[in-house]
Amino acid sequence: QVQLVETGGGSVQTGGSLRLSCAASGYTYCIGWFRQIPGKEREGVAAIRGGGTIYAASVKGRFTISRDGAKNTVYLDINSLKTDDTAVYYCAASYYQCALTAGRFDYWGQGTQVTVSS
Repeated sequence: QVQLVETGGGSVQTGGSLRLSCAASGYTYCIGWFRQIPGKEREGVAAIRGGGTIYAASVKGRFTISRDGAKNTVYLDINSLKTDDTAVYYCAASYYQCALTAGRFDYWGQGTQVTVSS
């Protein structure tokens, strides 16, 4: 089975940067990053499969997803943080497809909180 652990969240001022990490055990076909604000549905922000990446239009240019194969870890680099980026960020694994659709992912980490203040 696949286990995922997210780290790297914290409190940051607008304009700052964070690197979120997703440490995975087991084989993963696709790893996606999602975020959730209380009362809202999960929103896909980025995903990676092999050498290919996908980004939501709202984060393109500010977020970068990458993979360290030796560590079996996927990173999400977030730049130019905005207050609207405040959310719990989750990584997830899918064997079925690689798309920014939460319902298609099979395994989820526990989440890491990102809080952005002015």
